[in-house]
Amino acid sequence: MPKRLPSDPPVLPGLTYVRPLGSGGFADVFLYAQDMPRRQVAVKVLPTGIHEAELVRMFNAEADILAHLSAHPSIVTVYQAGISADGRPYIVMEYCPGSLAQRYRRERLPLDEVLTTGVKMAGAVETAHRAGLIHRDIKPSNILITTFGSPVLADFGISASLAPRNGEEVLAMSVPWSAPEVIAEQTSGTVASEVWGLGATVYSLLAGHSPFERAEPGQNGRDQLRRRILRASFPPMRRPDVPAQVLEVLAVAMSRDPRDRYPSALAFAQALRDVQYTLGFPPTPLEVAVEEWVPGDQTVDFGDAAARGPQISSVPHTSRRRATAPTPLTARDEDTDISSPQTVAARRIWPWLVVGAVACAAAVLVVWAVASGGVG
Repeated sequence: MPKRLPSDPPVLPGLTYVRPLGSGGFADVFLYAQDMPRRQVAVKVLPTGIHEAELVRMFNAEADILAHLSAHPSIVTVYQAGISADGRPYIVMEYCPGSLAQRYRRERLPLDEVLTTGVKMAGAVETAHRAGLIHRDIKPSNILITTFGSPVLADFGISASLAPRNGEEVLAMSVPWSAPEVIAEQTSGTVASEVWGLGATVYSLLAGHSPFERAEPGQNGRDQLRRRILRASFPPMRRPDVPAQVLEVLAVAMSRDPRDRYPSALAFAQALRDVQYTLGFPPTPLEVAVEEWVPGDQTVDFGDAAARGPQISSVPHTSRRRATAPTPLTARDEDTDISSPQTVAARRIWPWLVVGAVACAAAVLVVWAVASGGVG
């Protein structure tokens, strides 16, 4: 099946289109420059002509989920959402310049970095679970890298509620990182299958390939991978610097029987932290939601397929952003100097204002002198 070409970027108020970032089966992502405040943002938008209720429902749910979870330091931040002038739903998100999508295949990631990433992603997933939500698509390409070099979990487009619902659910999966029970279509996603996804993702980052890939050409078709995952015999890892303790943690997380896995993403994270301590690495802080946190499922309606958000004007937006790079700013003491820098126009006008003020003062003195002489 040929890859779908990206749709045209929408006209959005206060945002100037820069370039495409990526295109998937369900949505396109573009880079925009925001005018106020000035920053780069990623805009995810449904393709032109898409009006399927199921896709709109998934899009709405992703916007709501991100709005509820993005305060977490390891989940991508959402800024706003709405409807473009041509009627397409869009989400404005934090722009992350990096990703683990291909990096783990091109280079050998350091063990300490992978363990840190695993703990952070497990904390993000545990937080989603405590909000009553599951991600359902944990994999390396959904781990983005922020401008500060931190990994964040993204793409909640096929997320679902942990609460049982009536009716059929959409079964969407990325086969190489899906649990056996998901491959067998026994479930569309559970806490146990999320633990498997975390283990398979950490395995991939260490091994440089997904767990059940083979090096021989023609051995990694979708059906071939499905059969291997259904058998779920933990594959050996040919990387000598990965100690047995790490492999033991991954083997438990990727047990064929869900009951044999770690009972939660939190437990998986704690196992990774124990390994960090044993190996002499600083344990990564584990950030999860507190007990008082409001469950996210109270604000996420997974059945909502209506077009929501402000419908923007069809009048094209003219950006006031400079076409060229701005002049470097002069350093100021921000504790004391809160005045706005003068504009070029102001710098050109002020000498004439001084001349005008002097002339007016001279005229007043002449009038006063004449009047004084007349009175005398």
